Amino acid sequence: MNPTLRTERLVLEPYTPEDEEDFVALFQDTKVSQWMGDGPAPEAADRALFGRIFTKVYAQGLFDVWAVRRDGLLVGHAEIKPTEAVGGHEIIYALAPTAWGSGLGTELAEALVAHGFNTLGLDEVFATVAAANEASLTLLARIGFEHVRDVEEDDGSTTRVLVRRRTR
Repeated sequence: MNPTLRTERLVLEPYTPEDEEDFVALFQDTKVSQWMGDGPAPEAADRALFGRIFTKVYAQGLFDVWAVRRDGLLVGHAEIKPTEAVGGHEIIYALAPTAWGSGLGTELAEALVAHGFNTLGLDEVFATVAAANEASLTLLARIGFEHVRDVEEDDGSTTRVLVRRRTR
């Protein structure tokens, strides 16, 4: 089961079934979903994704997925999981627009990296970011991620593969 992680202002904890509406609202917000996976998805697909967190990810212990809360309210989503596309573990995070611009993204990304290094024992942690997502690219560069390569997507867009290596 996922451990609970705490930062100065955030609590990352496993989702509960009661989180479904807030999860769907986060993933249905096009300001958020434009940067996630293949972009905005139908509401039914986001509800199915939420269900798979319980029936597949948590049930089979596949990887760590968290509800991100501030002051008890769901303000984001976070994961760290093995991904063949990068040949290692990738962090994935999203915050509601109301949480943008206050340093919470940095706090969240740092917590995921620390979990990867200190709990999972990883030597490197990856992130994949749309080349047009300048805010995330800037955030990740600021906390020590380096550009590895670009991936040209089927739709003509570019995804940047970044890595942060553990320092000894």
